[in-house]
Amino acid sequence: MRAVVFERPYEFRVKQVADPRPGPGEVRLRTVVTGVCGTDRHLLAGGFLARYPLIPGHEMVGEVESLGDGVTGLQVGDLVAADNTILCGHCEYCRRDQPLYCRNFYSLGVNGPGGFAELVVVRAEKCFPLAGLDPMVAVMTEPLACAVHGADVLNLRPGSDVLIFGAGPTGLLLSQLLLHGGAARLTVAAPSAHKLELARAFGADETVQLDRDDLDEGVARLREIAPSGFDVVVEATGSPAVLAYGPQLCRMGGTVLVYGMADATDRVPFSPYDIFARELTIKGSFAQTHCFDRALLALRTGRVRTDGIVTDVVPLEKFDQALAAVGSSASVKAVVTP
Repeated sequence: MRAVVFERPYEFRVKQVADPRPGPGEVRLRTVVTGVCGTDRHLLAGGFLARYPLIPGHEMVGEVESLGDGVTGLQVGDLVAADNTILCGHCEYCRRDQPLYCRNFYSLGVNGPGGFAELVVVRAEKCFPLAGLDPMVAVMTEPLACAVHGADVLNLRPGSDVLIFGAGPTGLLLSQLLLHGGAARLTVAAPSAHKLELARAFGADETVQLDRDDLDEGVARLREIAPSGFDVVVEATGSPAVLAYGPQLCRMGGTVLVYGMADATDRVPFSPYDIFARELTIKGSFAQTHCFDRALLALRTGRVRTDGIVTDVVPLEKFDQALAAVGSSASVKAVVTP
């Protein structure tokens, strides 16, 4: 089969590799569409949980092509969204019912073979039938599942005044969840005018365009919107410079949610006294487990909309173009169709 292979940091090829074989309890999917996200760029740079050589791609939709021994509930030809997370079930955190902290966390497309390939093997219980959902909508299941987990972590208080930095795919998905989950007012701040138009179409009450090279002007506008500060500030860009403004824009007793993934070496200056004296809370949200069913339900009902998010559809051979689209102001979401 053909696959994208990250061979070492900053080096990848599209090449022929051996077809994977499904074992007991597994299915082999013929990949229909796989989403590209910022995590893929971190993996190519040698960050996060990368193990080389790696077939990346963790946002997968596929057609069941063959079944391993003992698989029930799925049939050849079924279209499914694949949950990429695999948990050991026996480490100290799994035993404490905290599976996301699993010491043996295994993730297809991150530290195991993923969906930027013609075929991928997935555990049967991690396959969620689309039941008629368009694969180009279903490809947003994994990022939406991460947003569902982020909403769980945040535990938003009804009537909250919320600011989200970032109008990329995850920011747009999370903003819709928070609008339906208790936000009385939602403000989205981002550099791209096109992405801010999408945010408004999805229900954002206020949008503010930020200049990446001079954030102060945009931040001043945000202070005009909420002079006493926001109840919640979500950083969904992965930018340390943006995150540094989070506590400053919180009202007394507010919360900062670190949702975007920065580099492991990045550092952000906070005032400990400010966090102490104003009783601020800083939370983090990492990936997801057990959130696919809720994400799919929100997509099926249209409660979370995806129209306009997928802007780039490219074949496997042009994976470099899809990767370049990540972070581009002209693109929102790139997907690969092997």
